[in-house]
Amino acid sequence: MATPSPESTEALRRERGLSGLVATCLVNRGIVTTEAADAFLDPRLKSLSDPMVLPDIRLAIDRLFLARERNESLVIFGDYDVDGVTSTAILTEVFTTLGWQCSQYLPHRRDEGYGLSQAGVENCLARHPTSLLLAVDCGSTAVEAIGWLNSRGVDVLVLDHHQLSDPLPPALALVNPLRSPEAAIVPFCSAGLAFKLAHALVKHGRELGLAGFDTYNLKTLLDLVALGTVADLVPLIGENRILVHAGLERLDGTSRLGLQALKRVSRTRSPMGVYEVGFQLGPRLNAAGRLETAEDALRLLLCDRESEAQSLAEVLDLQNRERQEVEKRIAQEAGERVRSRFDPQRDLVIVEGDSSWHIGVVGIVASRVLREFHRPTLILGGDGTLWRGSGRSVSGFDLAGALRDCSDLLEKHGGHAMAAGLSIDPARVEAFRQRINDLARERLRPEHLQPEVRIDASIALRSLSLPVVADLRRLEPFGMGNPVVQLAIRGLTHARPPQRLKEQHWKFWVTDGGTPVETVWWGAGDRPVPEGRFDLAVIPEAGDYGGRRFLQLRLIDWKPSDPA
Repeated sequence: MATPSPESTEALRRERGLSGLVATCLVNRGIVTTEAADAFLDPRLKSLSDPMVLPDIRLAIDRLFLARERNESLVIFGDYDVDGVTSTAILTEVFTTLGWQCSQYLPHRRDEGYGLSQAGVENCLARHPTSLLLAVDCGSTAVEAIGWLNSRGVDVLVLDHHQLSDPLPPALALVNPLRSPEAAIVPFCSAGLAFKLAHALVKHGRELGLAGFDTYNLKTLLDLVALGTVADLVPLIGENRILVHAGLERLDGTSRLGLQALKRVSRTRSPMGVYEVGFQLGPRLNAAGRLETAEDALRLLLCDRESEAQSLAEVLDLQNRERQEVEKRIAQEAGERVRSRFDPQRDLVIVEGDSSWHIGVVGIVASRVLREFHRPTLILGGDGTLWRGSGRSVSGFDLAGALRDCSDLLEKHGGHAMAAGLSIDPARVEAFRQRINDLARERLRPEHLQPEVRIDASIALRSLSLPVVADLRRLEPFGMGNPVVQLAIRGLTHARPPQRLKEQHWKFWVTDGGTPVETVWWGAGDRPVPEGRFDLAVIPEAGDYGGRRFLQLRLIDWKPSDPA
Protein backbone atom coordinates (compact mmCIF):
# COMPACT_ATOMS: atom_id res chain seq x y z
CA MET A 1 0.00 0.00 0.00
CA ALA A 2 1.40 3.38 -0.99
CA THR A 3 1.62 5.90 1.86
CA PRO A 4 1.28 9.37 0.33
CA SER A 5 1.86 12.50 2.36
CA PRO A 6 -1.53 13.69 3.72
CA GLU A 7 -0.35 17.29 3.48
CA SER A 8 0.60 17.00 -0.21
CA THR A 9 -2.61 15.16 -1.02
CA GLU A 10 -4.79 17.72 0.73
CA ALA A 11 -2.93 20.63 -0.92
CA LEU A 12 -3.50 19.20 -4.41
CA ARG A 13 -7.13 18.40 -3.63
CA ARG A 14 -7.82 21.89 -2.34
CA GLU A 15 -5.80 23.98 -4.79
CA ARG A 16 -6.80 22.13 -7.96
CA GLY A 17 -10.30 21.00 -7.02
CA LEU A 18 -9.40 17.32 -7.35
CA SER A 19 -11.09 14.38 -5.72
CA GLY A 20 -9.20 12.92 -2.79
CA LEU A 21 -8.64 9.70 -4.76
CA VAL A 22 -7.11 11.40 -7.80
CA ALA A 23 -4.95 13.61 -5.57
CA THR A 24 -3.74 10.51 -3.70
CA CYS A 25 -2.85 8.76 -6.97
CA LEU A 26 -0.90 11.79 -8.17
CA VAL A 27 1.15 11.98 -4.99
CA ASN A 28 1.83 8.24 -5.23
CA ARG A 29 3.38 8.95 -8.64
CA GLY A 30 5.66 11.66 -7.27
CA ILE A 31 3.47 14.54 -8.44
CA VAL A 32 3.27 16.82 -5.42
CA THR A 33 3.16 20.38 -6.77
CA THR A 34 0.24 22.11 -8.45
CA GLU A 35 2.43 22.87 -11.48
CA ALA A 36 3.38 19.21 -11.88
CA ALA A 37 -0.25 18.17 -11.44
CA ASP A 38 -1.37 20.62 -14.13
CA ALA A 39 1.27 19.31 -16.55
CA PHE A 40 0.31 15.70 -15.82
CA LEU A 41 -3.45 16.12 -16.09
CA ASP A 42 -3.30 18.43 -19.11
CA PRO A 43 -0.35 17.29 -21.26
CA ARG A 44 0.27 19.77 -24.08
CA LEU A 45 2.48 19.57 -27.14
CA LYS A 46 3.68 23.14 -26.55
CA SER A 47 5.46 21.84 -23.43
CA LEU A 48 7.83 19.67 -25.49
CA SER A 49 11.48 20.61 -25.11
CA ASP A 50 13.73 21.99 -27.84
CA PRO A 51 14.95 18.99 -29.88
CA MET A 52 18.36 20.62 -30.23
CA VAL A 53 19.27 19.61 -26.66
CA LEU A 54 19.81 16.04 -27.87
CA PRO A 55 23.50 15.14 -28.19
CA ASP A 56 24.96 15.38 -31.72
CA ILE A 57 21.64 16.40 -33.25
CA ARG A 58 23.21 19.52 -34.77
CA LEU A 59 25.80 17.32 -36.51
CA ALA A 60 23.03 15.06 -37.79
CA ILE A 61 20.95 17.99 -39.05
CA ASP A 62 23.89 19.57 -40.87
CA ARG A 63 24.81 16.30 -42.62
CA LEU A 64 21.19 15.59 -43.58
CA PHE A 65 20.70 19.03 -45.12
CA LEU A 66 23.99 18.65 -46.99
CA ALA A 67 22.61 15.41 -48.45
CA ARG A 68 19.43 17.21 -49.47
CA GLU A 69 21.41 20.00 -51.13
CA ARG A 70 23.51 17.46 -53.06
CA ASN A 71 20.50 15.28 -53.94
CA GLU A 72 22.44 12.50 -52.23
CA SER A 73 20.73 9.18 -51.54
CA LEU A 74 19.95 8.44 -47.89
CA VAL A 75 19.26 4.97 -46.51
CA ILE A 76 17.34 4.49 -43.26
CA PHE A 77 18.48 1.26 -41.58
CA GLY A 78 15.75 0.37 -39.08
CA ASP A 79 14.77 -2.52 -36.84
CA TYR A 80 12.13 -5.23 -37.05
CA ASP A 81 10.05 -4.43 -33.94
CA VAL A 82 7.21 -1.90 -33.70
CA ASP A 83 9.49 0.87 -32.45
CA GLY A 84 11.96 0.28 -35.26
CA VAL A 85 9.27 0.07 -37.94
CA THR A 86 7.32 3.13 -36.77
CA SER A 87 10.45 5.26 -36.42
CA THR A 88 11.53 4.20 -39.91
CA ALA A 89 8.07 5.10 -41.23
CA ILE A 90 8.10 8.49 -39.47
CA LEU A 91 11.42 9.50 -40.98
CA THR A 92 10.62 8.08 -44.41
CA GLU A 93 7.47 10.19 -44.50
CA VAL A 94 9.32 13.34 -43.41
CA PHE A 95 12.28 12.91 -45.76
CA THR A 96 10.27 12.02 -48.86
CA THR A 97 7.80 14.87 -48.28
CA LEU A 98 10.48 17.50 -47.67
CA GLY A 99 12.85 16.80 -50.54
CA TRP A 100 15.29 14.02 -49.63
CA GLN A 101 16.10 10.98 -51.77
CA CYS A 102 15.32 8.22 -49.28
CA SER A 103 15.12 4.43 -49.14
CA GLN A 104 14.73 1.98 -46.25
CA TYR A 105 16.27 -1.29 -45.10
CA LEU A 106 14.98 -3.54 -42.31
CA PRO A 107 17.17 -6.48 -41.24
CA HIS A 108 15.92 -10.05 -41.25
CA ARG A 109 15.75 -11.30 -37.66
CA ARG A 110 16.86 -14.87 -38.38
CA ASP A 111 19.34 -14.33 -41.22
CA GLU A 112 20.96 -11.05 -40.13
CA GLY A 113 20.09 -10.55 -36.48
CA TYR A 114 19.46 -7.35 -34.57
CA GLY A 115 20.80 -3.99 -35.61
CA LEU A 116 23.85 -3.10 -37.65
CA SER A 117 25.23 -6.61 -38.01
CA GLN A 118 27.95 -7.21 -40.59
CA ALA A 119 25.57 -9.31 -42.68
CA GLY A 120 22.90 -6.64 -42.38
CA VAL A 121 25.03 -3.71 -43.52
CA GLU A 122 26.57 -5.70 -46.39
CA ASN A 123 23.13 -6.71 -47.66
CA CYS A 124 21.87 -3.15 -47.18
CA LEU A 125 24.66 -1.63 -49.29
CA ALA A 126 24.22 -4.28 -51.97
CA ARG A 127 20.55 -3.34 -52.29
CA HIS A 128 20.88 0.42 -51.69
CA PRO A 129 24.33 1.82 -52.59
CA THR A 130 24.73 5.03 -50.58
CA SER A 131 27.16 7.43 -48.98
CA LEU A 132 24.87 8.26 -46.03
CA LEU A 133 23.17 5.77 -43.72
CA LEU A 134 20.86 6.68 -40.83
CA ALA A 135 20.62 3.85 -38.28
CA VAL A 136 17.36 4.03 -36.32
CA ASP A 137 16.62 2.04 -33.14
CA CYS A 138 20.05 0.42 -33.38
CA GLY A 139 23.72 1.28 -33.79
CA SER A 140 24.79 2.35 -30.30
CA THR A 141 27.14 -0.63 -29.95
CA ALA A 142 27.94 -1.30 -33.63
CA VAL A 143 31.63 -0.39 -33.50
CA GLU A 144 32.81 -2.87 -36.13
CA ALA A 145 29.93 -2.46 -38.58
CA ILE A 146 30.10 1.34 -38.53
CA GLY A 147 33.88 1.20 -38.93
CA TRP A 148 33.37 -1.07 -41.95
CA LEU A 149 30.84 1.37 -43.44
CA ASN A 150 33.22 4.29 -42.88
CA SER A 151 35.99 2.39 -44.69
CA ARG A 152 33.70 2.23 -47.72
CA GLY A 153 33.00 5.95 -47.73
CA VAL A 154 29.65 5.81 -45.95
CA ASP A 155 28.85 8.43 -43.32
CA VAL A 156 26.74 6.95 -40.52
CA LEU A 157 24.24 8.78 -38.33
CA VAL A 158 22.79 6.90 -35.35
CA LEU A 159 19.41 7.69 -33.77
CA ASP A 160 18.94 5.29 -30.88
CA HIS A 161 18.00 4.88 -27.22
CA HIS A 162 19.75 1.62 -26.32
CA GLN A 163 22.79 1.29 -24.09
CA LEU A 164 26.10 2.51 -25.47
CA SER A 165 29.30 0.59 -26.04
CA ASP A 166 32.69 1.60 -24.69
CA PRO A 167 34.34 2.73 -26.89
CA LEU A 168 31.55 4.49 -28.75
CA PRO A 169 30.96 3.51 -32.38
CA PRO A 170 32.67 5.84 -34.92
CA ALA A 171 29.46 7.41 -36.21
CA LEU A 172 29.49 10.93 -37.63
CA ALA A 173 26.62 11.71 -35.24
CA LEU A 174 25.42 9.55 -32.36
CA VAL A 175 22.05 10.92 -31.25
CA ASN A 176 21.36 8.93 -28.10
CA PRO A 177 19.90 10.59 -24.96
CA LEU A 178 22.02 8.33 -22.75
CA ARG A 179 25.07 10.37 -23.77
CA SER A 180 23.76 13.44 -21.93
CA PRO A 181 22.40 13.63 -18.36
CA GLU A 182 20.12 16.49 -19.46
CA ALA A 183 18.69 14.59 -22.44
CA ALA A 184 18.49 11.23 -20.64
CA ILE A 185 15.86 12.60 -18.25
CA VAL A 186 13.23 11.68 -20.86
CA PRO A 187 13.35 7.92 -21.60
CA PHE A 188 12.43 8.22 -25.29
CA CYS A 189 12.08 5.21 -27.54
CA SER A 190 13.24 5.54 -31.13
CA ALA A 191 9.80 6.61 -32.39
CA GLY A 192 9.94 9.51 -29.94
CA LEU A 193 13.48 10.34 -31.06
CA ALA A 194 12.37 10.17 -34.70
CA PHE A 195 9.73 12.77 -33.89
CA LYS A 196 12.36 14.96 -32.20
CA LEU A 197 14.61 14.65 -35.25
CA ALA A 198 11.66 15.50 -37.50
CA HIS A 199 10.95 18.54 -35.32
CA ALA A 200 14.58 19.65 -35.61
CA LEU A 201 14.56 19.15 -39.40
CA VAL A 202 11.39 21.18 -39.86
CA LYS A 203 12.62 23.89 -37.52
CA HIS A 204 15.92 24.23 -39.40
CA GLY A 205 14.19 24.16 -42.78
CA ARG A 206 11.93 26.99 -41.69
CA GLU A 207 14.93 28.99 -40.48
CA LEU A 208 16.45 28.56 -43.95
CA GLY A 209 13.18 29.60 -45.60
CA LEU A 210 12.92 26.38 -47.63
CA ALA A 211 9.69 25.70 -49.49
CA GLY A 212 7.33 23.20 -47.89
CA PHE A 213 8.81 23.33 -44.40
CA ASP A 214 6.61 26.16 -43.18
CA THR A 215 3.41 24.21 -43.92
CA TYR A 216 4.56 20.77 -42.77
CA ASN A 217 2.35 19.55 -39.91
CA LEU A 218 4.32 17.46 -37.43
CA LYS A 219 1.10 16.41 -35.68
CA THR A 220 0.36 14.01 -38.55
CA LEU A 221 3.22 11.84 -37.25
CA LEU A 222 1.85 11.42 -33.74
CA ASP A 223 -0.22 8.29 -34.40
CA LEU A 224 3.00 6.49 -35.36
CA VAL A 225 4.84 7.97 -32.37
CA ALA A 226 2.16 6.65 -30.00
CA LEU A 227 2.31 3.19 -31.59
CA GLY A 228 6.07 2.91 -31.17
CA THR A 229 6.19 4.42 -27.69
CA VAL A 230 3.47 2.23 -26.21
CA ALA A 231 4.70 -0.95 -27.91
CA ASP A 232 8.30 -0.41 -26.75
CA LEU A 233 7.23 -0.23 -23.09
CA VAL A 234 9.16 2.92 -22.24
CA PRO A 235 7.91 4.94 -19.25
CA LEU A 236 4.87 7.06 -20.09
CA ILE A 237 6.09 10.08 -18.17
CA GLY A 238 7.21 13.57 -19.13
CA GLU A 239 7.42 14.12 -22.87
CA ASN A 240 6.48 10.51 -23.60
CA ARG A 241 3.18 11.13 -21.84
CA ILE A 242 2.60 14.25 -23.94
CA LEU A 243 3.36 12.42 -27.19
CA VAL A 244 1.23 9.37 -26.38
CA HIS A 245 -1.70 11.44 -25.09
CA ALA A 246 -1.81 13.42 -28.35
CA GLY A 247 -0.90 10.40 -30.47
CA LEU A 248 -3.73 8.20 -29.20
CA GLU A 249 -6.21 10.93 -30.13
CA ARG A 250 -4.65 11.06 -33.58
CA LEU A 251 -4.71 7.27 -33.85
CA ASP A 252 -8.40 7.19 -33.01
CA GLY A 253 -9.23 9.08 -36.19
CA THR A 254 -6.15 8.20 -38.23
CA SER A 255 -6.22 8.92 -41.95
CA ARG A 256 -3.58 6.26 -42.63
CA LEU A 257 -5.16 3.57 -44.78
CA GLY A 258 -2.87 0.93 -43.33
CA LEU A 259 -3.82 1.65 -39.74
CA GLN A 260 -7.50 1.85 -40.66
CA ALA A 261 -7.24 -1.63 -42.20
CA LEU A 262 -5.29 -2.98 -39.22
CA LYS A 263 -7.96 -1.69 -36.85
CA ARG A 264 -10.60 -3.47 -38.94
CA VAL A 265 -8.90 -6.88 -39.06
CA SER A 266 -8.05 -6.73 -35.35
CA ARG A 267 -11.60 -5.55 -34.48
CA THR A 268 -10.12 -2.67 -32.53
CA ARG A 269 -12.77 -0.27 -31.28
CA SER A 270 -12.59 3.38 -30.34
CA PRO A 271 -11.52 5.10 -28.22
CA MET A 272 -7.90 4.09 -28.78
CA GLY A 273 -5.92 3.48 -25.63
CA VAL A 274 -2.76 1.78 -24.44
CA TYR A 275 -4.53 -1.60 -24.35
CA GLU A 276 -5.62 -1.34 -27.98
CA VAL A 277 -2.08 -0.50 -29.08
CA GLY A 278 -0.30 -2.95 -26.80
CA PHE A 279 -2.55 -5.98 -27.29
CA GLN A 280 -4.26 -5.52 -30.66
CA LEU A 281 -2.33 -3.34 -33.10
CA GLY A 282 1.20 -3.77 -31.73
CA PRO A 283 1.34 -7.59 -31.82
CA ARG A 284 0.19 -7.64 -35.45
CA LEU A 285 2.82 -5.12 -36.50
CA ASN A 286 5.42 -7.10 -34.54
CA ALA A 287 4.40 -10.47 -35.98
CA ALA A 288 5.98 -9.89 -39.40
CA GLY A 289 9.42 -9.18 -37.97
CA ARG A 290 9.19 -12.01 -35.46
CA LEU A 291 8.69 -14.76 -38.03
CA GLU A 292 10.18 -13.36 -41.24
CA THR A 293 10.85 -9.74 -42.26
CA ALA A 294 9.13 -6.59 -41.02
CA GLU A 295 8.88 -5.11 -44.52
CA ASP A 296 5.14 -5.83 -44.76
CA ALA A 297 4.57 -3.89 -41.53
CA LEU A 298 6.50 -0.91 -42.92
CA ARG A 299 4.64 -1.10 -46.24
CA LEU A 300 1.34 -1.12 -44.34
CA LEU A 301 2.20 2.08 -42.47
CA LEU A 302 3.26 3.88 -45.64
CA CYS A 303 0.79 2.56 -48.22
CA ASP A 304 -1.69 4.89 -49.93
CA ARG A 305 -3.99 2.37 -51.66
CA GLU A 306 -6.93 0.88 -49.77
CA SER A 307 -6.77 -2.51 -51.49
CA GLU A 308 -3.08 -2.87 -50.66
CA ALA A 309 -3.71 -1.77 -47.07
CA GLN A 310 -6.42 -4.38 -46.58
CA SER A 311 -4.29 -7.13 -48.12
CA LEU A 312 -1.26 -6.29 -45.97
CA ALA A 313 -3.37 -6.04 -42.80
CA GLU A 314 -4.79 -9.50 -43.46
CA VAL A 315 -1.29 -10.90 -44.01
CA LEU A 316 -0.13 -9.42 -40.69
CA ASP A 317 -3.20 -10.80 -38.93
CA LEU A 318 -2.44 -14.28 -40.28
CA GLN A 319 1.21 -13.99 -39.27
CA ASN A 320 0.12 -12.98 -35.79
CA ARG A 321 -2.00 -16.12 -35.48
CA GLU A 322 0.98 -18.19 -36.64
CA ARG A 323 3.16 -16.40 -34.10
CA GLN A 324 0.67 -17.23 -31.34
CA GLU A 325 0.82 -20.94 -32.22
CA VAL A 326 4.61 -20.99 -32.28
CA GLU A 327 4.76 -19.02 -29.03
CA LYS A 328 2.24 -21.31 -27.31
CA ARG A 329 4.25 -24.43 -28.17
CA ILE A 330 7.59 -23.01 -27.09
CA ALA A 331 6.14 -21.46 -23.92
CA GLN A 332 4.73 -24.85 -22.95
CA GLU A 333 8.05 -26.60 -23.60
CA ALA A 334 10.06 -23.93 -21.77
CA GLY A 335 7.65 -23.85 -18.84
CA GLU A 336 7.76 -27.63 -18.42
CA ARG A 337 11.54 -27.64 -18.58
CA VAL A 338 11.88 -24.89 -15.96
CA ARG A 339 9.32 -26.51 -13.62
CA SER A 340 11.10 -29.87 -13.82
CA ARG A 341 14.35 -28.52 -12.37
CA PHE A 342 13.62 -25.16 -10.79
CA ASP A 343 15.42 -24.59 -7.49
CA PRO A 344 14.40 -21.24 -5.91
CA GLN A 345 17.66 -21.05 -3.94
CA ARG A 346 19.88 -21.76 -6.93
CA ASP A 347 17.98 -20.26 -9.86
CA LEU A 348 17.83 -16.53 -9.19
CA VAL A 349 18.06 -16.07 -12.96
CA ILE A 350 16.38 -18.56 -15.29
CA VAL A 351 18.29 -19.48 -18.46
CA GLU A 352 16.76 -22.00 -20.87
CA GLY A 353 17.40 -22.70 -24.53
CA ASP A 354 16.79 -25.13 -27.35
CA SER A 355 18.04 -25.26 -30.92
CA SER A 356 14.46 -25.81 -32.15
CA TRP A 357 12.98 -22.72 -30.50
CA HIS A 358 12.17 -19.89 -32.93
CA ILE A 359 14.23 -16.83 -32.09
CA GLY A 360 11.35 -14.55 -33.06
CA VAL A 361 9.25 -15.42 -30.01
CA VAL A 362 11.85 -16.03 -27.28
CA GLY A 363 11.27 -12.57 -25.79
CA ILE A 364 7.54 -13.17 -25.39
CA VAL A 365 8.23 -16.60 -23.88
CA ALA A 366 10.71 -15.03 -21.45
CA SER A 367 7.96 -12.65 -20.32
CA ARG A 368 5.61 -15.59 -19.71
CA VAL A 369 8.18 -17.52 -17.68
CA LEU A 370 9.01 -14.41 -15.66
CA ARG A 371 5.33 -13.91 -14.80
CA GLU A 372 5.13 -17.47 -13.43
CA PHE A 373 8.41 -17.59 -11.48
CA HIS A 374 9.16 -13.88 -10.92
CA ARG A 375 12.82 -14.34 -11.75
CA PRO A 376 14.91 -12.58 -14.41
CA THR A 377 14.55 -14.89 -17.40
CA LEU A 378 16.55 -15.48 -20.57
CA ILE A 379 15.17 -17.77 -23.28
CA LEU A 380 17.48 -18.85 -26.12
CA GLY A 381 16.63 -20.18 -29.56
CA GLY A 382 18.51 -21.85 -32.40
CA ASP A 383 20.37 -19.73 -34.93
CA GLY A 384 22.77 -21.93 -36.88
CA THR A 385 25.95 -22.47 -34.87
CA LEU A 386 24.94 -19.80 -32.34
CA TRP A 387 21.92 -19.44 -30.09
CA ARG A 388 20.21 -16.08 -29.88
CA GLY A 389 18.10 -15.09 -26.93
CA SER A 390 16.04 -12.44 -25.26
CA GLY A 391 15.62 -11.67 -21.59
CA ARG A 392 13.22 -9.90 -19.28
CA SER A 393 14.07 -8.75 -15.77
CA VAL A 394 12.57 -7.69 -12.46
CA SER A 395 13.05 -4.36 -10.69
CA GLY A 396 16.40 -4.34 -8.95
CA PHE A 397 18.37 -6.36 -11.50
CA ASP A 398 19.95 -4.53 -14.45
CA LEU A 399 19.87 -7.23 -17.11
CA ALA A 400 21.88 -5.33 -19.71
CA GLY A 401 24.49 -4.54 -17.06
CA ALA A 402 24.69 -8.20 -16.06
CA LEU A 403 25.21 -9.21 -19.69
CA ARG A 404 28.07 -6.71 -19.93
CA ASP A 405 29.68 -8.49 -16.99
CA CYS A 406 29.34 -11.78 -18.89
CA SER A 407 30.61 -10.37 -22.18
CA ASP A 408 33.58 -12.75 -22.35
CA LEU A 409 31.07 -15.63 -22.62
CA LEU A 410 28.86 -13.93 -25.22
CA GLU A 411 29.19 -13.22 -28.93
CA LYS A 412 26.94 -10.17 -28.79
CA HIS A 413 24.65 -8.45 -26.29
CA GLY A 414 22.72 -5.24 -25.64
CA GLY A 415 19.48 -3.75 -24.40
CA HIS A 416 18.08 -2.14 -21.27
CA ALA A 417 17.89 -2.83 -17.55
CA MET A 418 14.54 -4.62 -17.94
CA ALA A 419 14.94 -6.21 -21.39
CA ALA A 420 18.01 -7.34 -23.28
CA GLY A 421 19.25 -9.66 -26.00
CA LEU A 422 22.31 -11.81 -26.60
CA SER A 423 24.05 -14.29 -28.89
CA ILE A 424 26.01 -17.21 -27.41
CA ASP A 425 27.77 -20.41 -28.38
CA PRO A 426 25.55 -23.19 -26.96
CA ALA A 427 28.65 -24.81 -25.45
CA ARG A 428 28.96 -21.79 -23.15
CA VAL A 429 25.36 -21.70 -21.92
CA GLU A 430 26.05 -23.58 -18.68
CA ALA A 431 28.99 -21.33 -17.78
CA PHE A 432 26.84 -18.31 -18.60
CA ARG A 433 23.99 -19.63 -16.43
CA GLN A 434 26.37 -20.02 -13.48
CA ARG A 435 27.99 -16.60 -14.00
CA ILE A 436 24.78 -14.62 -14.25
CA ASN A 437 23.34 -16.39 -11.20
CA ASP A 438 26.49 -15.55 -9.24
CA LEU A 439 25.98 -11.90 -10.22
CA ALA A 440 22.34 -12.09 -9.17
CA ARG A 441 23.30 -13.41 -5.73
CA GLU A 442 25.39 -10.27 -5.26
CA ARG A 443 22.80 -7.80 -6.59
CA LEU A 444 19.31 -9.13 -5.90
CA ARG A 445 17.55 -8.82 -2.58
CA PRO A 446 14.76 -11.20 -1.48
CA GLU A 447 12.06 -8.55 -1.97
CA HIS A 448 13.03 -8.25 -5.66
CA LEU A 449 11.89 -11.84 -6.19
CA GLN A 450 8.44 -11.36 -4.71
CA PRO A 451 5.60 -10.24 -6.99
CA GLU A 452 4.48 -6.80 -5.90
CA VAL A 453 0.86 -5.70 -5.89
CA ARG A 454 0.99 -1.92 -5.78
CA ILE A 455 -2.08 -0.40 -4.11
CA ASP A 456 -2.85 3.30 -4.54
CA ALA A 457 -5.55 3.53 -1.89
CA SER A 458 -8.06 1.59 0.18
CA ILE A 459 -11.71 2.34 -0.59
CA ALA A 460 -15.16 1.13 0.42
CA LEU A 461 -17.04 -0.78 -2.27
CA ARG A 462 -20.07 1.48 -1.91
CA SER A 463 -17.84 4.50 -2.66
CA LEU A 464 -17.06 3.22 -6.15
CA SER A 465 -19.18 4.24 -9.13
CA LEU A 466 -18.95 4.98 -12.84
CA PRO A 467 -18.24 8.67 -12.13
CA VAL A 468 -15.29 7.60 -9.95
CA VAL A 469 -13.98 5.43 -12.81
CA ALA A 470 -14.35 8.39 -15.18
CA ASP A 471 -12.48 10.61 -12.72
CA LEU A 472 -9.57 8.14 -12.55
CA ARG A 473 -9.33 8.15 -16.35
CA ARG A 474 -7.88 11.65 -16.04
CA LEU A 475 -4.65 9.86 -15.11
CA GLU A 476 -4.46 8.04 -18.46
CA PRO A 477 -2.55 6.98 -20.48
CA PHE A 478 -1.40 4.28 -18.09
CA GLY A 479 1.73 2.26 -18.73
CA MET A 480 5.32 1.93 -17.61
CA GLY A 481 6.08 4.68 -15.09
CA ASN A 482 2.38 5.44 -14.64
CA PRO A 483 0.75 2.18 -13.57
CA VAL A 484 -2.99 1.68 -13.77
CA VAL A 485 -4.75 2.59 -10.52
CA GLN A 486 -5.19 -0.41 -8.22
CA LEU A 487 -7.39 -0.20 -5.14
CA ALA A 488 -7.88 -2.34 -2.04
CA ILE A 489 -11.45 -3.17 -0.99
CA ARG A 490 -11.83 -4.98 2.31
CA GLY A 491 -14.40 -7.13 4.07
CA LEU A 492 -16.27 -8.48 1.04
CA THR A 493 -18.36 -11.61 0.52
CA HIS A 494 -19.92 -13.35 -2.48
CA ALA A 495 -23.43 -12.20 -3.35
CA ARG A 496 -23.96 -15.33 -5.48
CA PRO A 497 -21.90 -18.39 -6.50
CA PRO A 498 -18.81 -17.70 -8.66
CA GLN A 499 -19.07 -18.56 -12.36
CA ARG A 500 -16.25 -20.26 -14.31
CA LEU A 501 -15.42 -18.78 -17.73
CA LYS A 502 -13.61 -20.86 -20.39
CA GLU A 503 -11.64 -22.87 -17.81
CA GLN A 504 -9.14 -20.06 -17.19
CA HIS A 505 -11.20 -17.18 -15.82
CA TRP A 506 -13.78 -16.43 -13.11
CA LYS A 507 -16.68 -14.06 -12.74
CA PHE A 508 -18.29 -13.36 -9.40
CA TRP A 509 -20.37 -10.72 -7.66
CA VAL A 510 -19.05 -9.17 -4.46
CA THR A 511 -20.81 -7.15 -1.80
CA ASP A 512 -20.11 -5.33 1.44
CA GLY A 513 -23.79 -5.51 2.33
CA GLY A 514 -24.91 -3.12 -0.39
CA THR A 515 -25.40 -3.52 -4.14
CA PRO A 516 -23.38 -6.45 -5.60
CA VAL A 517 -20.64 -5.52 -8.10
CA GLU A 518 -19.50 -7.75 -10.95
CA THR A 519 -15.87 -8.84 -10.65
CA VAL A 520 -13.80 -10.66 -13.28
CA TRP A 521 -10.57 -12.55 -12.69
CA TRP A 522 -8.80 -13.04 -16.00
CA GLY A 523 -6.18 -15.78 -16.22
CA ALA A 524 -6.94 -17.19 -12.78
CA GLY A 525 -6.13 -20.72 -13.94
CA ASP A 526 -6.16 -23.15 -11.03
CA ARG A 527 -5.68 -20.58 -8.29
CA PRO A 528 -8.25 -20.76 -5.49
CA VAL A 529 -11.30 -18.49 -5.61
CA PRO A 530 -11.96 -16.10 -2.70
CA GLU A 531 -14.16 -17.56 -0.01
CA GLY A 532 -15.67 -16.41 3.28
CA ARG A 533 -14.79 -12.77 3.96
CA PHE A 534 -11.99 -11.49 1.79
CA ASP A 535 -10.07 -8.41 0.67
CA LEU A 536 -9.52 -7.67 -3.02
CA ALA A 537 -6.90 -5.76 -4.99
CA VAL A 538 -8.76 -4.51 -8.06
CA ILE A 539 -8.75 -2.19 -11.03
CA PRO A 540 -12.12 -0.40 -11.28
CA GLU A 541 -13.47 -0.28 -14.84
CA ALA A 542 -16.58 0.50 -16.84
CA GLY A 543 -18.15 -2.66 -18.25
CA ASP A 544 -20.32 -2.55 -21.36
CA TYR A 545 -22.97 -5.07 -22.36
CA GLY A 546 -25.50 -4.37 -25.07
CA GLY A 547 -24.88 -0.64 -24.77
CA ARG A 548 -25.42 -0.68 -21.00
CA ARG A 549 -22.47 0.60 -18.98
CA PHE A 550 -21.89 -0.64 -15.45
CA LEU A 551 -19.24 -0.71 -12.74
CA GLN A 552 -16.94 -3.71 -13.05
CA LEU A 553 -13.89 -4.74 -11.02
CA ARG A 554 -10.87 -6.49 -12.54
CA LEU A 555 -9.31 -8.70 -9.87
CA ILE A 556 -5.54 -8.56 -9.43
CA ASP A 557 -5.17 -10.53 -6.18
CA TRP A 558 -7.02 -11.41 -3.01
CA LYS A 559 -6.45 -12.50 0.58
CA PRO A 560 -8.69 -13.55 3.47
CA SER A 561 -9.89 -10.60 5.56
CA ASP A 562 -8.25 -10.12 8.93
CA PRO A 563 -10.45 -11.28 11.83
CA ALA A 564 -12.66 -8.48 13.12
